[in-house]
Amino acid sequence: MVGLAVLAGLFIYAYGFQVTKVDLEETRSERRQTQLVRILRALARPDILEYEKEEFLVDAPIIVGCPEGELNLPEPDTSGPFMTVDPPCADPKAQVRVEGFNFEPNTRGPINFIPLSQVTLQLGNIVTDEFGHFETVVQLPNRSPVPEPQHIQVITRRNVGAPRFTKTAHDTWDKIIETVFMALLATTIGTALAIPVSFFAARNLMKDVRSSVASISLSVLAWPLGIWLGMMAARQLHVLSQSLTTSTWLNVAGVVLLPLLAWWIVRWAVPATEESRPSFTLRMARVAGLLLAAWVAILSLYLLSSLTLALGNTLALRLGGFGFLGAFVAGLGDILGMIIATVVALATGGVISGFVGRVWRTLDRSLSPAAQQLANYILAALAGALLFAILGAMVDWFYQIHDAMRTLIVPAILGALFGIGLAFWVRKDDQVTSGLAVYYVARTILNALRSIEPLIMVIVFAVWVGIGPFAGVLALALHTIAALAKLYSEQVESILPGPLEAVRAAGANRLQTIVYAVIPQIVPPYIAFTMYRWDINVRMSTIIGFAGGGGIGFLLQQNINLLNYRAASAQMVAIAIVVASMDYISARLRERII
Repeated sequence: MVGLAVLAGLFIYAYGFQVTKVDLEETRSERRQTQLVRILRALARPDILEYEKEEFLVDAPIIVGCPEGELNLPEPDTSGPFMTVDPPCADPKAQVRVEGFNFEPNTRGPINFIPLSQVTLQLGNIVTDEFGHFETVVQLPNRSPVPEPQHIQVITRRNVGAPRFTKTAHDTWDKIIETVFMALLATTIGTALAIPVSFFAARNLMKDVRSSVASISLSVLAWPLGIWLGMMAARQLHVLSQSLTTSTWLNVAGVVLLPLLAWWIVRWAVPATEESRPSFTLRMARVAGLLLAAWVAILSLYLLSSLTLALGNTLALRLGGFGFLGAFVAGLGDILGMIIATVVALATGGVISGFVGRVWRTLDRSLSPAAQQLANYILAALAGALLFAILGAMVDWFYQIHDAMRTLIVPAILGALFGIGLAFWVRKDDQVTSGLAVYYVARTILNALRSIEPLIMVIVFAVWVGIGPFAGVLALALHTIAALAKLYSEQVESILPGPLEAVRAAGANRLQTIVYAVIPQIVPPYIAFTMYRWDINVRMSTIIGFAGGGGIGFLLQQNINLLNYRAASAQMVAIAIVVASMDYISARLRERII
């Protein structure tokens, strides 16, 4: 068996060599070794500091085509840098020996041939030793012989003054700051959305969530209705808020007074204690009061969004160099105005779903077993038809089939049959593990998002918001949601079950169980995972810059394409410094917090 395993491994790795085209002869190629040495030496000299340069030009006469008679060439001035050419005259394409003295030690520069036309022809390069001396052999160009002296010229440069940062260093600094804040924003957005998602993707929290077929069907039917009603209500409140924002003072008064009114209504509708059961009329009045409080609160949020947007724009114009603070305030107001409708729609869907569930539980007790089973069939059929019709509409939107029979009617019929089959398979009193269905859906979505690299996501977002760091932030945030939600949910699954059982035994509902038994156990690892994700996003920002996502990756790609390896080395040094610094900082923060 060991021999067969060795033969199998030999076969696998031999085939791997063939598939990956391993060619060791290429490593021995002199041309490739020369290129590798050049690149490594360039990477070892990052373009960070530079000096003012003082340039020295030293000429030595030479005659191309030796004339008859004695040469009358001037003697070199030996008080400074000078050169000698041996022989002082030679035929075209002949080799001559050039020797330099009194140059700046350990410098390099080009050696050129200067004809009578003053067109510079480079012959090679020179490097001086520690004594300022060099010796080299060059080949004269193929020029027509002339009796007048021409020149061989060497150009050397000497550093003057203190070092200063290069333009590459300044550009690298700007982009590395952009990269860090791209990662910060992406991590913040991703964390805020990944935390609630992680609870739905935790198996130990969702496996105990069980509901009847009728309750699940009513939830499926109620959610779209609630979302639509919430969108309509938010749209009407937005129109009303625009009429109130014509006056600044009216806007400010609404932002201050409306939340107080909503709070007073909520305190009246939800008293802390009650000595007796309220009447039906009072309960309905309280429900109406809560609806009014929600209406007032949403209106105040729209007013706050408008006020914040106007205030931010004003500050951006008046703060001068600190105008970015005003732009940030305006951005917060704009974001608030964008998400209000979505939040209201989802909240309305949840409220209507819960209300319908309570009503059904009340009605279910008064129905006969036959009527209950019939209701299960009808509700399951309607829910299945609606769910499959929504999926068909999504397919039609993506693939533009434009055939209602294939994308709406047929899926609705199949969904209705599926719902009836589920209701027939599950008896009336049986509970379906609806929590596991939510768990698998959440896990599937997270796996799909995590399998798509941010490099692909940023291409899509660059089309939506344009090339730049904003597209990079959105791509990193979406990938962060998927990655952190997976890590968070797995941490939730590994918590101790004792606190959960204790809190549930005390009569806590699901939300109270999460707040008092789950969150205290997951705060430290959540902080550690979030800091580590920020570190990952910094490194990932380098890659998404290659696809138009902004950050230092854009400069890195540009310099690599231009074969400017010294500038690319400066960017890689900056990335390494930032990543190392963040590692040390996160370690200290974990020590203090965890």
